Amino acid sequence: MEENEIIVGLDIGTTKIACIVGQKDEFGKIKILGYGKTESIGVKRGVVINIEDTVTSIKTAVAQAEEKSKVDIKYVNVGIAGQHIKSIQHRGSLIREDADQEITNEEVEKLVSDMYKLNMSPGEEIIEVIPQDFIIDDEDGIRHPVGMLGNKLEANFHIIIGQIAAAKNIYKCIVKAGLEMADLILEPMASAQAVLSEEEKEAGVALVDIGGGTTDIAIFQDSIIRHTAVIPFGGDIVTEDVKEGCSIIRRHAEELKVKFGSALADENSENEVVAIPGLRGRPPKEITLKNLASIIQARMEEIIDHVHYEVKTSGFEKKLIAGIVLTGGGSQLRHLNQLMEFKTGIETRIGYPNEHLAKEVPEEMASPMYATGIGLVIEGIKRMESEIRTSRSNLDAITDKPNAKKDAKKEKSLKGTSRYLEKIKKWFEDNN
Repeated sequence: MEENEIIVGLDIGTTKIACIVGQKDEFGKIKILGYGKTESIGVKRGVVINIEDTVTSIKTAVAQAEEKSKVDIKYVNVGIAGQHIKSIQHRGSLIREDADQEITNEEVEKLVSDMYKLNMSPGEEIIEVIPQDFIIDDEDGIRHPVGMLGNKLEANFHIIIGQIAAAKNIYKCIVKAGLEMADLILEPMASAQAVLSEEEKEAGVALVDIGGGTTDIAIFQDSIIRHTAVIPFGGDIVTEDVKEGCSIIRRHAEELKVKFGSALADENSENEVVAIPGLRGRPPKEITLKNLASIIQARMEEIIDHVHYEVKTSGFEKKLIAGIVLTGGGSQLRHLNQLMEFKTGIETRIGYPNEHLAKEVPEEMASPMYATGIGLVIEGIKRMESEIRTSRSNLDAITDKPNAKKDAKKEKSLKGTSRYLEKIKKWFEDNN
């Protein structure tokens, strides 16, 4: 496995399916070799509802990316989102056999591994277990327990849960499209990789990714993900409101929202009017931009209220020094950051994925719309590099320990998303 290996991110969204081919350059930036984008037909609110339509869209996006990048795509890092994603906080504990021995990586791994044994509701599986902090003999706030001494090792965990059926449908689409899934990555975590700086994650920041069908939230503090949530509303519901409110067809409603839409009605004048072509010889329909903005503002305020509720219930509202970062296609709506600041009282900026991109990247790629796709490439590279480091550290041990190779494989299977993915792969193999 080469360190400059080409990584592919596949963002299966509600409005679009984007395939991005990337590679790390000598400066540590992401070089986009090619990309493909097509309309997403078989996905609703982040969940696959039609396998065949989704497979067709995936094939189209991948073919475009292959043509532009001149790369034969086989393995893809896929994002998972949807309203079925939820998170809980849990504390795990371990009584140590020998308090005079240093705490080892194996004991920390066992603590993490035990979290996967928690009882879930039928159809639910744990996607990822993220340690928040460790407690040794009631001394809390410990970030790195390995090497320390103590009788009792405890940890607070952030556990992300999802419906296994939704993941199986995504996996089925990938296989039917002739591809293999390298990893299944939580979309809010991928978007965070693309648009947030390490300083923001340390200071405290809420990432709000407004997609077509869902709005994903990820809250970071002290460089650790503290809270995740998925709100089942996005840009599509705004388009539906415009369609109903202005009595026009969906295609015109989407164009109207993108070209003339605003999240603040007061920023538009009554005199500004746009004409929509009439249907089958009917006269054009005139719509005032103030009326259009009023419809959009009402729905965006509802989404913002949901976001603010999640921020408040996370307990980190007062700790968001870096404020809120908006990204995703829906964040491109004019005056949205001002409305977010006004409704929440928290400083807000729009997050562009260009900070991690190399200079010669196509201008279109710097759009918030591609934050998740680019984030999947960045996260895929990070996981691959971590794998390389693990395999290198195990290389020497293999000659000394006969079971080291087996232990290395076991360790890899214990990694977060890999465990979730392995379960899906096994199910798929058993049913074929």
